[in-house]
Amino acid sequence: MSPHSPRIIGVIPARLASTRLPRKVLRQMAGEPMLAWVYRAARQCTALDQVIVATDSLEVHQECSQRGWSCLMTSPELPSGTDRLHAVSRLVDADIYVNIQGDEPLLLPSHIHAILDLFTAPHIQVTTPKVRCSPGEISNPNSVKVVTALDGRALYFSRATIPFDREGSGGATYWKHLGLYAYRKAALERFASLRPSQLEISERLEQLRLLENGIDIHVAETEHDTIGVDTEDDLRRVEKILLERGSARS
Repeated sequence: MSPHSPRIIGVIPARLASTRLPRKVLRQMAGEPMLAWVYRAARQCTALDQVIVATDSLEVHQECSQRGWSCLMTSPELPSGTDRLHAVSRLVDADIYVNIQGDEPLLLPSHIHAILDLFTAPHIQVTTPKVRCSPGEISNPNSVKVVTALDGRALYFSRATIPFDREGSGGATYWKHLGLYAYRKAALERFASLRPSQLEISERLEQLRLLENGIDIHVAETEHDTIGVDTEDDLRRVEKILLERGSARS
């Protein structure tokens, strides 16, 4: 890491044209739009110098403006949240950019701190978190699993059940990958310059583009799971958790 204190920016990609759950980032959950829960958690992370919403929607931009949030318009042609993150990096200078999913309202500041704490040496370019996989999610293709080397580098991410417990002993440990990433600027530039890879296309996991091109991803362990909201059922399930959290704080 450079001798100066690094400038770190959190970016929340927020498309409105989601397919499985239309307009999900503005859907109400426990009295607030989903995006508000994500933005609030990101702002509570003291390691971030700035939080920016990156959207292709005038409606999302208007919501942000009304709430006094930083927001940048990005092209609707961008294929992924990481490409939206890269678009922000070309407009706003920083050393590290954190890709914060706009559909993860259970995000906690500790998730962001965990992946930023891994930047202890210049060779660490990309970081992401994992959490122990609950038994019900081990065989669920919507829960992405990750296996890591002893030094914390990701060996592979998959929708399949990895590792495979061949003997059926029940001794394998399964880790769920959480879709939060931190990139040094050079790694983000490299990602954007690469074509989608074969493994990425097969699994529909864009982080495999980095691994296939020899770019290491270091993985931090967290104790707190999140739930990405993709369906009405997800929304109701997460809303219940948010209401329970609020009651617990009260």
